[in-house]
Amino acid sequence: MTVERIFDELGHFNRFQACLYFAAVFQATSCGIHYLSSVFLVETPNFVCSGPSNITEVLYGNLSGSSLEDFLPDFKSGTGPMVVRTAEGEQWELSRCHFAQRINPTDFTYDFDGIKTVRACNGKLVYDHTEVEQSVVTEWDLVCDKEWLAKLCQPTFMLGVLIGALVFGDLADRVGRVKILMCTSICQFGFGVAVAFSGNYYFFMVLRFLLAMVSSGYLVVVFVYVTEFTGIKVRTWTSMHVHAAFAVGIMVVALTGYLVRVWWIYQIILSICTSPFLLFCWKFPETPFYLMAKGRYRDTQTLLDKIARFNGLECSLKAEDLLEPKERENGSALLEQEKGERPAKAEKKMSILDLFRSWRMAGRTCTVWAIWFIGSLGYYVFSLGSVNLGGNQYMNLFLAGAVELPSYLVGCFAMDRIGRKKTCAPALLLAGVACMLIIVVPPDIKVLAIVLSMTGKFAIAIAFGLIYLYTCELYPTTIRSLAVGSGSMMCRVGSVIAPFCVYLADVWVYLPQLIVGILAFIIGVLTLLLPETLGKPLTTTLEEAEALGSKKKDGMEMNQCEAKA
Repeated sequence: MTVERIFDELGHFNRFQACLYFAAVFQATSCGIHYLSSVFLVETPNFVCSGPSNITEVLYGNLSGSSLEDFLPDFKSGTGPMVVRTAEGEQWELSRCHFAQRINPTDFTYDFDGIKTVRACNGKLVYDHTEVEQSVVTEWDLVCDKEWLAKLCQPTFMLGVLIGALVFGDLADRVGRVKILMCTSICQFGFGVAVAFSGNYYFFMVLRFLLAMVSSGYLVVVFVYVTEFTGIKVRTWTSMHVHAAFAVGIMVVALTGYLVRVWWIYQIILSICTSPFLLFCWKFPETPFYLMAKGRYRDTQTLLDKIARFNGLECSLKAEDLLEPKERENGSALLEQEKGERPAKAEKKMSILDLFRSWRMAGRTCTVWAIWFIGSLGYYVFSLGSVNLGGNQYMNLFLAGAVELPSYLVGCFAMDRIGRKKTCAPALLLAGVACMLIIVVPPDIKVLAIVLSMTGKFAIAIAFGLIYLYTCELYPTTIRSLAVGSGSMMCRVGSVIAPFCVYLADVWVYLPQLIVGILAFIIGVLTLLLPETLGKPLTTTLEEAEALGSKKKDGMEMNQCEAKA
């Protein structure tokens, strides 16, 4: 099957493809929004146990005042309690999760060596509203003994992303790309708004889990969709810049979080940002690759005519021209059938086992999955570590999204000039080297550590960005969505593990960088064993995909023989 001929005849990125592309990428922004929205949804402001209502004086270290709220912006856990005195002369020590009454104090001083009665807060808390007016944490008091519930929010979301990637990737190969894009887009809007009206924490978590599944489903399928609608000449750029839309979503989260400090209003605004997409997503056509793979030749011909009219071209291309010569006679007969009849073509149902049908394919799949895993793990370890850089948290998150944009530009230029493999492998190796250098940098040289951290994220973003396109090119149409979906599943395994990897810094401050650095270096070396796909048309059968590596190997052996001769 030579479906790639469509782009030579009707344009690699003409008006029709451009309209579809920018509309699909516009909705991909919502994926970046929902993936990172929890940064401010579950933000924990400074807080302290609520003391008596008739406080007349407050001590905190060398500072004194008359109101708890005056000290909350500077109050930190582990620095000692706030000491308060009431109108009746009682003295209390207030900390984050406990409070204590001093028994028979003589003077009102910060230090006290006498007897205290220590009690738990039991939900009586005072929050600092300087930065956060209302978050999920303040709404349901997810602190102290309930702190783990707040920390569970992001891993649970990523678990939903993992399941959604596998489920919707498989469904897209079975029922079509467009149906999944429409379903997940509508559900993103519905579940996103519903989260804002969740009445309790558990309902909130369930809705966020469902939102994660559909967001992941859209992100997986949209990569396949834009890849199958654009030609080889622009496929690198169109694929990589879907990631740029994701990065824009991160910047939208930072901007919205800065302007809106009430979590449910913040959630509604983020959910309706891309709602205009719902007005025209139902007009999206199915991809020609999918239609031909399913034997829907009449629908393919209708699509070709539609593309030609929209692009202002004469359509001389016929659906049977996209078939191999041995299939062309049967394809012509099928086109002559009545419009309402479906082609009688036996379809083999594909499963994840088809990704391992031969040793060559199995090795390729394991390596690709490893790249997905380390790309996600490194991305989130670098991102979560950047939170500790200090300064304005909204600006830090905005820059964390903005720094990805130049990495995708560099990745696009490199992929077009030296190939996918020769771009991915050095990027992973550079990320590994950056991690190792962070370990040996003296702690007092913070600027150099920040530069190395940004270098590592820049490099890992290149590898993470190109693996979507690389996976699409390595696998045939019949299992392409399944390959991207399963790879995205491995990606989400990395994103689920990433927070726990960051927690290992409590054991040794550089342990997260050591783990990421070693894995990135090893996987970077393994990437060199993959076949190159630069300039290759998308394969449509499993046999063509398996032959991709062997043909390149045979060509290299022939060149070596010619050189010896």
